[in-house]
Amino acid sequence: MNPHMLAQLLVQLIVIIAVSRLIGRGARWLGQPLVIAEVVAGIALGPSLLGWLAPGAMHWLFPPESMPFLKMLAEVGLVLFMFLIGLELDPKLLKGRGHASVAISHSSIVVPFALGAAAGALWLYKSLSSPDVPFSSFVLFMGVSMSITAFPVLARILTERGLMQSKLGAIAIACAAVDDVTAWCILAFVVSLVRASDLAHAGLTTLFALLYIAFMLLLVKPFLARLGARVANREGLTQNVVAITLVLLLGSAWTTEYIGIHSLFGAFMFGAVIPKEGGLAVALAEKLEDVAVVLLLPVFFAFSGLRTQLGLLATPEAWLTCGVIIVLACLGKFGGSAVAARLTGLRWREAGAIGILMNTRGLMELIVLNLGLDLGVISPTLFTMMVIMALVTTFMTTPFLRLLYSPEEQARDQLLGAPEPALPPSAYTVLLCVSHGQAGPGMAVLSRALSGERNEANLYALHLLSPERSLKARGESLDPTAASSGALAPLVGRAEKLGLSVRTLSFVSSEPARDICRTAQAKRADLVLLGWHKPLFSQTVLGGTVHEVMQEAGGTVAVLVDRGLSQVRRVLVPFVGSRHDRAALGLARRLVKQAGAEVTVLHVTSPEGSGAGRAQVEELFPADEGASVKLKVVRHASPEEAALEEAKAGYDLVVVGLGTEWGLEDRLFGVQRERIVRDAPASLLLVRHPEGATVLAQTPEQARTQGVTPEAAQPLSARS
Repeated sequence: MNPHMLAQLLVQLIVIIAVSRLIGRGARWLGQPLVIAEVVAGIALGPSLLGWLAPGAMHWLFPPESMPFLKMLAEVGLVLFMFLIGLELDPKLLKGRGHASVAISHSSIVVPFALGAAAGALWLYKSLSSPDVPFSSFVLFMGVSMSITAFPVLARILTERGLMQSKLGAIAIACAAVDDVTAWCILAFVVSLVRASDLAHAGLTTLFALLYIAFMLLLVKPFLARLGARVANREGLTQNVVAITLVLLLGSAWTTEYIGIHSLFGAFMFGAVIPKEGGLAVALAEKLEDVAVVLLLPVFFAFSGLRTQLGLLATPEAWLTCGVIIVLACLGKFGGSAVAARLTGLRWREAGAIGILMNTRGLMELIVLNLGLDLGVISPTLFTMMVIMALVTTFMTTPFLRLLYSPEEQARDQLLGAPEPALPPSAYTVLLCVSHGQAGPGMAVLSRALSGERNEANLYALHLLSPERSLKARGESLDPTAASSGALAPLVGRAEKLGLSVRTLSFVSSEPARDICRTAQAKRADLVLLGWHKPLFSQTVLGGTVHEVMQEAGGTVAVLVDRGLSQVRRVLVPFVGSRHDRAALGLARRLVKQAGAEVTVLHVTSPEGSGAGRAQVEELFPADEGASVKLKVVRHASPEEAALEEAKAGYDLVVVGLGTEWGLEDRLFGVQRERIVRDAPASLLLVRHPEGATVLAQTPEQARTQGVTPEAAQPLSARS
């Protein structure tokens, strides 16, 4: 390669990565996986768009003499990527689901394979193939190309939708794993037939392939198990270990290429036999994933786009043929998967969702199609039609899945699917939402005070993972719970020391505020308690996700600003009479009853107002709470200033309702942190109650449960 070609390749890489990421932002906004953006970027850089709008620019950017180098780089990227796909295939995915997964996955292969082969034999071979292509090779290849499911794309969709830990997600990912292994074995056989000069050579290729698989399972896999144990127990993933792994990977890819079943099968097989225990697979994935996915894989998409020529579909008949191919692909995959899933005992809604997920093709389909085009089995026109089919079936997955299996139904199935002990209808329930571990200990202390010595509250600790963090942790058998343990550990540890029983919940969420509200509704939470940490840009406590939760929640929401909360003995409640203040007063009354806290109600009036005096204390609280509750009336032009002055008197916790009088107002964005949060020396509990909802208990039974007297349950306007 001369310096000019090197410079050309570097420019191509810059443009390919930049355009892929730019279109990826739009795909993310539409709720589509990144693979859609990368395929569209590849087509946009090819003759279908750039070559049509500016043929000179395309010829300058991708001159014909540069294509061999681009192709080799794409092939290396595919070898690494197929190795990563093999690393993701964990036998544990099939545990307890083998029968259903094998039945569904094989149905999703047999039905589309039969439809694709029939279409190839009866129709497509005559119209879109040439006489020099063997009839059997074309028919078999069409069957395989209709049968592929994109395992990596499916895994990303399940992770981003938070379905990986659901029953539906577990079955879908297991089916995709079985589907991938079976389809690639069939494809290896088809490739051996195409490459072999006669049937005897094809049989010899098959024999060598079986010997290769036996060698990998009987000799290479035990060696890798010992290597993984050494990595876990001694030195970790050193450069020598990475070098050994890469040499074996490239050797496996070369072996399968040499015996005639393509290098991709060797890379996939080597990744599959690496043991998933011990941390070797996870460490290797972390080392190689960014290079393979961010740098090399977009090159393959660009190369595929350069080979996709929409201009070849220049007649209505061509587009009609393309439409029929899409319909046959959807009927085969969706129909075969959904019917088989229904026969295994799933409900029709779940079976339909399985069918939609298995209809995802994406990247794996493009790999198969490029292989067929390189081997001369399919023509450029049929290649373009099949690329469009892969795009359409992948693009439709997310919206159709959302339509058939809505987020509300998903949250209900996830949160209500697990059996729980029967609880009394009046049980007080708190949902503790933890984003960072440092918020956990203070939330546990506050929960102890709300529960009392007899644990009279149901406590749920919720941690939501972003799709990006979950994908990074997918080496943990695709389990976001393991990645959540670090954030929940401080809360759970402090709760155990305090004798609290806390149920933990964790799943992946791309809409954290909505999922918090759905979880609160499913668990019938009386209080949603949010932990707060200093944001990167905004200074407001009540912005971002907190703002969204407060706007959407149907019950009381509180934000704990923890300044080393270790006990809840002295509590201050600033009060002017808003519904948020009354909600704060309700929480303070519960602290009196359950934890024996001493509460000071700071009633701030205007300088011209009059104080209510001792009579209001006796009216607000019963006699048995009078000793623990004090009403302090002050006249001040600034309620916020009055509350800050009183907060300096050594309180453990300040419970304050939202409102402009306290300098607190939930908003999406903010650059000035609220003064009461900035200057108050004690921990704060910021409380918001939704408009139109009942603030305090209305019946005597509810009042006794929540620690509120029937008299205090009346609106303040009726008692003043």
